[in-house]
Amino acid sequence: MQAWQKILIVAVIATVIVVAGTAAYLLLSPTPRLMISTTSSLYDSGLLDEISARYRATHKVDIYFSGQSTGIALANAASGQADLVLVHAPSSEYPYLAGGTLVCRKIIAWNYFTIVGPSSDPAKITGKNATEALKNILAYGRNQTGSMVWVSRNDASGTYSKEVSLWKSAGYNWTIISKESSWFTSTGQSMGATLQVTDQKNAYTLSDIGTYLAFSHSGKISLAALIEGPDYSLLNVYSVYAVSPQVVSNVSFSEAIAFIKWLVSDAGQQVISNYGTGN
Repeated sequence: MQAWQKILIVAVIATVIVVAGTAAYLLLSPTPRLMISTTSSLYDSGLLDEISARYRATHKVDIYFSGQSTGIALANAASGQADLVLVHAPSSEYPYLAGGTLVCRKIIAWNYFTIVGPSSDPAKITGKNATEALKNILAYGRNQTGSMVWVSRNDASGTYSKEVSLWKSAGYNWTIISKESSWFTSTGQSMGATLQVTDQKNAYTLSDIGTYLAFSHSGKISLAALIEGPDYSLLNVYSVYAVSPQVVSNVSFSEAIAFIKWLVSDAGQQVISNYGTGN
């Protein structure tokens, strides 16, 4: 065998080894993973499933959502249990942003909270603003005997934070009136669970509009949306943050940034704005 033939054979074998090795690497290399800690109102609405499916259609990444109250979602991110957070309680978010734990904030969506209740509306709140509605609910509740009228989440969520501020605007201290157990009760649970308890008790509660619509359209509840936006006091802003790798180790920062960029892109915003419009 001539020298040039030996060289050719060696070159072919080397090429085969390189190609085979590259193929094996691509097949065996782990898919990037993105852990997202989010508020239960988004989790219960079903929107995140749609977002995940559309994003993964063009990006090789496994996405895992963990739904809980905003307070817990933020704490989990700070303890290294998430790469990214989706939340809606600005006053709770700010300390994490100011402290450097969360970075790259972007507003991805906004809508309004709604006060929901029985369609018969025994407290006569329809047509009023949020604070006037709460005053009517309280007066109606105090005149009832053993009939539950208001259901609070009381779970460190963004919705709970908004509820407390609305009661304050109406002239009442949430901590004090929450002890009036003849008409006021708390669940300590997610938005979906709270809506179902409210429905069972034929009572009123504050809900984000997305979860309410998801549960109403699916027939899980028969409550009516009685107080809706536009009302600035009911504004509900959803923000996304990446967890800083300078503060929390082993986070998938590059994957988080890529996801944030997609959420605020035309493609991501279209998915968000179109969700539920066919219902």
